Amino acid sequence: MPWRFLGRRLLQAVPVLAIVAVAVFVLLELAEGDAVDAYLAGTGAGDAGLAAALRAEYGLADSLPVRFLAYLERLATLDLGPSLAFGRPVAEVIGERLPVTLLLMGSAVMLSGGLGVLLGGLAAWRAGRAEDLAITVAALVLNAMPGFWLGLLGLILFAVRLRWLPLGGLGTIGADLPPVAAAAELARHLVLPVVTLALTYLALYVRLMRAAMLEAAGSGWVLAARARGLPEARVVLWHMARPALLPVVTMIGLQAGGMLGGSVVIESVFAVPGLGRLAYEAVSQRDLPLLAGILLAGTVTVVAVNIVVDLLYRRLDPRVGAAPGEGGR
Repeated sequence: MPWRFLGRRLLQAVPVLAIVAVAVFVLLELAEGDAVDAYLAGTGAGDAGLAAALRAEYGLADSLPVRFLAYLERLATLDLGPSLAFGRPVAEVIGERLPVTLLLMGSAVMLSGGLGVLLGGLAAWRAGRAEDLAITVAALVLNAMPGFWLGLLGLILFAVRLRWLPLGGLGTIGADLPPVAAAAELARHLVLPVVTLALTYLALYVRLMRAAMLEAAGSGWVLAARARGLPEARVVLWHMARPALLPVVTMIGLQAGGMLGGSVVIESVFAVPGLGRLAYEAVSQRDLPLLAGILLAGTVTVVAVNIVVDLLYRRLDPRVGAAPGEGGR
């Protein structure tokens, strides 16, 4: 049953989140300096009394066990604490930035996954011909290009020289637009970052889809389908492409964490106010509560993506993930 499967996956995620929460606290405590040091360095103040007062206000002067217990108590109530750099609750700051990153990641996954499946399928269908060679070479070239270089190239070509797209951000400053126009403006600003992030992972999906379809082409079920006289289009789409989607879907789940990390670079290049750029700001200002909240939010996002991938995998192949007695139902 899908609900039973989903319940098992959610229960398996609980210890993962608990381990990550403890590891985040330990790693951040081992880091040198804190937000007070960053604040005093930025303002040029060197008053020891002021530093002590700020640490007492933010709870940084307490002992390690006290801070750890307070950290666990806040997590139990879904309270990530205050951001020392922004002067606001961490959950509120992350809540403003996370939808932007999810929109960026989701659009990039759909674009790279969709194009990867189509191009990889075309390359496998035309294996050994000009189309296959062109797609394979293009995939290898894209795989060799770092994401920040693709982003800068796109900015120079489409934003600076051709002036087709904006340089960065999510909208024109001071523009008061109706909802439809605002959505179109947001889409214009997201074109370059989404395409750049998608191209970074496109080559992998193309190669996976091509290899999986070529493997499926020699399988017994494909030979049997052709022997029964089924139309070639149905053989390719149903008997070759559907099982070939399994490794692509799996890789999307595995790459969720990498794509979330890659958004740090992409959001910095295009000045997109998302979670990745917020992580950079938290590190530069040594805002440990905010950084801990970002790491936890990223972990929850990756776990959620992998649960969705498991459900898709089960949909493509019902035998996968079925409990004893469930298989094939």
